Amino acid sequence: MPHSVRSLLSSQLQRIWDTLGVRIELRRKRTFEPSAHRFDYQKRYIDFAIEPGMRVLDIGSGGDPFPAASVLVERNLQPVFRTELLVTNDKPLVVADIHALPFQTKSFDFVYSAHVLEVVDDPIQACKEMMRVGKRGYIETPKEGKDVLFAWARNLQKWHVVAIASNLCFFEYSDRQLGGINSGAWRELIIDKWQHPLQDVFWDNQDVFNVMFQWTDRFSVFVFHLDGFIRTLNTSTEFSSPVFDIPLVKN
Repeated sequence: MPHSVRSLLSSQLQRIWDTLGVRIELRRKRTFEPSAHRFDYQKRYIDFAIEPGMRVLDIGSGGDPFPAASVLVERNLQPVFRTELLVTNDKPLVVADIHALPFQTKSFDFVYSAHVLEVVDDPIQACKEMMRVGKRGYIETPKEGKDVLFAWARNLQKWHVVAIASNLCFFEYSDRQLGGINSGAWRELIIDKWQHPLQDVFWDNQDVFNVMFQWTDRFSVFVFHLDGFIRTLNTSTEFSSPVFDIPLVKN
């Protein structure tokens, strides 16, 4: 069929659909398979600088342990926060809570924790324990915008996190924030088998949708509670105690 004829038919069909208030959209079946493992996108942004022989701890390894890990930690042997079954890849597994890690001080060269801190009860204690047992490490959490779009935080997450320089700031979720957009539309579109431009937008910008925080020796922690109190760890010397409560000053 000549190109001019196809164009004429296409424009006529478009006028018909416009008149009916209907749009026909052709979408190809997705040609790529989004990786179930976050390590594929992490290596695009992060140089872990882990050398052979280093002791590496993965806290909350779940069904996809960090490839460089030498020891894994999980609080639950059965799926609780994550849906996948536990995988160890023949690495030693220690059943423990991030708030009280059963390891000696600075016994690990690197501590890896991805998508764990957003659900902990006490971010101060969890971060203190990671810094105690590790010389340096990596922390990843979903950002608030990601949780809002996917609307999956309710009954699961307690905090959204912001990283600024060497500071990690935790903000307690409100009930409204936990609901996000109150729809599964975004989530279904991103995982849909039919290709959509927004799938590339999401998978090609994981550093926008996740906090990707590297630390060495220690970092500062701020925890903002809904009741107006702020708790801190390793903040500036103007404060008298490394961990304390102060009221949020309101203007």
